[in-house]
Amino acid sequence: MQEKTKIQADWWSKSLSGAILGFTLAILLSGIFAWAGYGGIDAPAKVQFNMWIISPIWLLVLSFVYLFQSGKSAFFWLLACNIIAWLILSWVKH
Repeated sequence: MQEKTKIQADWWSKSLSGAILGFTLAILLSGIFAWAGYGGIDAPAKVQFNMWIISPIWLLVLSFVYLFQSGKSAFFWLLACNIIAWLILSWVKH
């Protein structure tokens, strides 16, 4: 009656995409806030907030990565989000 389900190969690709690209996305989003947020990059209390906001963003991405239909789509969507965030960060810094 009880049927074992196999862990699909997609599980690994989704996990790696979420772990690696989710971390870089969290760093980029924190950087965008650091440069574009209130007070600019030199705001005194912003350093701690930027440091601690990375983990919740990363874990949020890592949690929701399993909603993608495949590991391939997770990788490309997160890569696209990283590229867009990097472009925004580059624009904000200059």
